[in-house]
Amino acid sequence: MKLLSDITSQKLRGGYYTPKELCDFIIEWAFFDGPKANVLEPSTGDGGFLDRLNKSRFNDHFESCVAIELIEEEAEKARKKVINNPKFQVINSDFFHEFQWGLRNQKYDLIIGNPPYIRYQYLTEDQRQTQSDILVSNGMKSNKLINAWVSFVVASVQMLSDNGKIGLVIPAELLQVAYAADLRMFLEKSLSKITVITFRELIFPDVQQEIVLLLGEKSTDGLENKISVLELENLDSIKATLHEGLDKLPVEYKDVDHSKDKWTKFFLNNEEIALINEIGENSSFLNFSDIADIDIGITTGKNKYFSVDKNTVEKYELENVTLPLIGRSAHAHGIYFNQADWESNIEEDLLAQLVYFPNEPRDNFPNPHKEYIKWGEESGLSKGFKLGKRAYWYHIPSVWVPDAFFLRRNDKFPKFVLNQINAVSTDTMHRIRFNEGLNHRKILLSYYNSISFAFTEIEGRSYGGGVLEVLPGEAEKILLPNLQDFDDQSTEELLELIDATIRNKTDIEPILDMVDKAVLVDFLNIDPNKVKQFRGIWKKLLNRRRLRKAKNGEQTDKA
Repeated sequence: MKLLSDITSQKLRGGYYTPKELCDFIIEWAFFDGPKANVLEPSTGDGGFLDRLNKSRFNDHFESCVAIELIEEEAEKARKKVINNPKFQVINSDFFHEFQWGLRNQKYDLIIGNPPYIRYQYLTEDQRQTQSDILVSNGMKSNKLINAWVSFVVASVQMLSDNGKIGLVIPAELLQVAYAADLRMFLEKSLSKITVITFRELIFPDVQQEIVLLLGEKSTDGLENKISVLELENLDSIKATLHEGLDKLPVEYKDVDHSKDKWTKFFLNNEEIALINEIGENSSFLNFSDIADIDIGITTGKNKYFSVDKNTVEKYELENVTLPLIGRSAHAHGIYFNQADWESNIEEDLLAQLVYFPNEPRDNFPNPHKEYIKWGEESGLSKGFKLGKRAYWYHIPSVWVPDAFFLRRNDKFPKFVLNQINAVSTDTMHRIRFNEGLNHRKILLSYYNSISFAFTEIEGRSYGGGVLEVLPGEAEKILLPNLQDFDDQSTEELLELIDATIRNKTDIEPILDMVDKAVLVDFLNIDPNKVKQFRGIWKKLLNRRRLRKAKNGEQTDKA
């Protein structure tokens, strides 16, 4: 896994190569169903895969193996590992160049490897153009968010023979990030069988990068496309699987739906997936986007400068140019953010106010305000890409007061908080603006139930070893029960209980039991057993994510 901008020097010092256990596993899987005529390794590094293939019991199960490596020194290392085997050919070249000038017309029965993880800005112009050509010619979008590994995967699948197999080590981003959505759909359409293996523990702990094994098969037998996503513990689990046999893996294949949906749902079983699809078609549920606009919080460009405590406000007399601020999850004590909450944050010396200078020259500003602006410049806080693009660096654009806030990152579940004062938030919180004519409190209640919590896990992403991150586009897809006709008094009673639970930091599940029964079972007539299943789906995905945090020693900002 090559992750840093100085990718050449990293490869030269031998960092982040594929562990031999993963190489052995992919090779064992590749030849599980018989010999392969020709093999391709599109980014061989120092030859880890070649070495294991050369030493494996499958040495006589293939006719030829072509390996490509950009860095000359690494290519030479790879050659030395297979120097006595004429089946291997190591080419010192750029894969993108080779693909553009002829490789794209070749077909391979097996493609294996660990594609490079290189951000768009570190690619050459020629590489960017080739990457764009690869993606666009396969019906995908090309943009600056896409890493090189995506185009490596697409090109490799394009070169597979009719019954070929592909086994790659790639980032776990495949499962859930937006920029891989086109890739997921491409793989679903191109491969008849997909197996994705994830790991609870980091395989490359030095870079905190989660990886998966993508095992794909083409077929001409007319079978419908299938996918299975399963999770193993660590490299020891790979060793155990190799010892026991690949047929002992607990693989359960599901039908693909040829959509850009995340593959997180495929951690669930077929019955659970069917239940998710059933609720998705239930007219009693709405997408969050049907009832509200969800926007990222204010991007200040320098929170350290614009988020201030009471002493700073007093020192620079900023009272008339500050707004109440909810800066972190801990600033939101319950499901309402009110005057008392804000004043409590002020007294605790939290950064609970946002400096909001007018969008005009400082000439007419009071002297204390000028002093604060000057301090920002002298201390270097006024520098930065986003600040430099503004007419006046000290004025924050796109500031407006939302109806509610939705926490971006969390441990157990995101807080959904009603804004009861004219507060604003930084980008740790999303800003919610409800559609006109809706009861805001009933929308607030509609989120706190087992079904919506389950969809939050499905639509969100595991971030940084266990944290759930939910971006605006993902929050928009969360399903909420339509409670606009729900009893007013019951709404207030349940909200009071939820608020007290969150403020007291007690277990949410007893209150979920009450809400589920009142809202989902009694009001919407959802089968109690199905509601119980959704609680299980939520906890299954939650526990999987949090276990990864515990295994990898990550800390989170708890909900």
